[in-house]
Amino acid sequence: MKALVLTAPSEFNYDTDFPTPEAGPGEVLIDIKACGICGSDIHGMDGRSGRRQMPIVMGHEAAGEIIAVGEGVEDWKIGERVTFDSTEYCGDCEECRAGYVNLCATRKVLGVSPGTYRRHGCFAEKIALPERILYRIPDELSCEEAAFAEPVSIALHAVNLAEGIEVGEAFNSCSGCENECGSEHSDEALGGTAVVVGAGLIGLLVIQALLARGWERVIAVDLDDKRLDLAKKLGAESVFNAKTEKLAEHIREICGGDGADATFEVVGAGAPLDLAIRSARKGGQVILVGNLQPNTPFPLQEVVTRQLTIRGSCSCAGEYPEAIRRIQDGSINVKPLLSAVEKLEDGAEWFKRLYDNKEGLLKVVLTP
Repeated sequence: MKALVLTAPSEFNYDTDFPTPEAGPGEVLIDIKACGICGSDIHGMDGRSGRRQMPIVMGHEAAGEIIAVGEGVEDWKIGERVTFDSTEYCGDCEECRAGYVNLCATRKVLGVSPGTYRRHGCFAEKIALPERILYRIPDELSCEEAAFAEPVSIALHAVNLAEGIEVGEAFNSCSGCENECGSEHSDEALGGTAVVVGAGLIGLLVIQALLARGWERVIAVDLDDKRLDLAKKLGAESVFNAKTEKLAEHIREICGGDGADATFEVVGAGAPLDLAIRSARKGGQVILVGNLQPNTPFPLQEVVTRQLTIRGSCSCAGEYPEAIRRIQDGSINVKPLLSAVEKLEDGAEWFKRLYDNKEGLLKVVLTP
């Protein structure tokens, strides 16, 4: 089969004779129709993250059609259109049984090779996956839109944590609900004001997820004024360039003098983390979504003296059905975030354009 293989730092080979996988017991074989280029792929392609050790077929934001089923598979049929979790989890460990599938002891992220495992992903014509991580997509939803289910689920996962919906609760409520989930996720917010630091793709989805859940006020911060304009169009009440002087003080003032109920750091670097912490009210929450740098400075006294709750948000666990529903009904609008749909064979060029970051591209979807 054809596959886009990362063979060396920032170097790709469009392989026309890559080994074709087969559906083993409990698995299905999927014909990939669309796969989005994730920011983690861009940050990992040059080797610095250590999570894309070459050679590797990257890609985990995808959708396609089942073309074969393995032994024991009864609930899935050839011809069904599906998307799927970006993480293969075992389903049997203590974490999985509790619904914390994102923390599975033996988890493997599609398209990732950190050294302990190598799991080829979806920048290829086909992939074999365990049936437990599949989700059906409605006929009205294109595969390009369905490929957004993964990043949308990450945004919803972060909002769940801010609203006190534990990982296990979300997974055990949503999994297997045939995309009709929603009764357990009302749109009446548990929070009031939120600040989202970082208006890249995930940040823009977090903004929309908060508004879809009914949060009263969302403030967006970024270094890119064009992305701030888009954040405003997608519903952010106020937007600020991160270079604004005394920005944390100003945000506290407009949030009633003490800060926001929750802040979301969606970059993964020192300055955005500092701002997110200093923008939260006393007793508030700081949800860490960004994962760019392995270590950052930390304003310890701000956290201790203001008694802040700091929560890391890892991937997703049960949010896929709600993500699919919200993409379909438009309460989370992914269309303005889709910059281009291009052929897989041209993938190397688009990776470079995203890496250079000169065009303001958000999501590029590749099609085999």
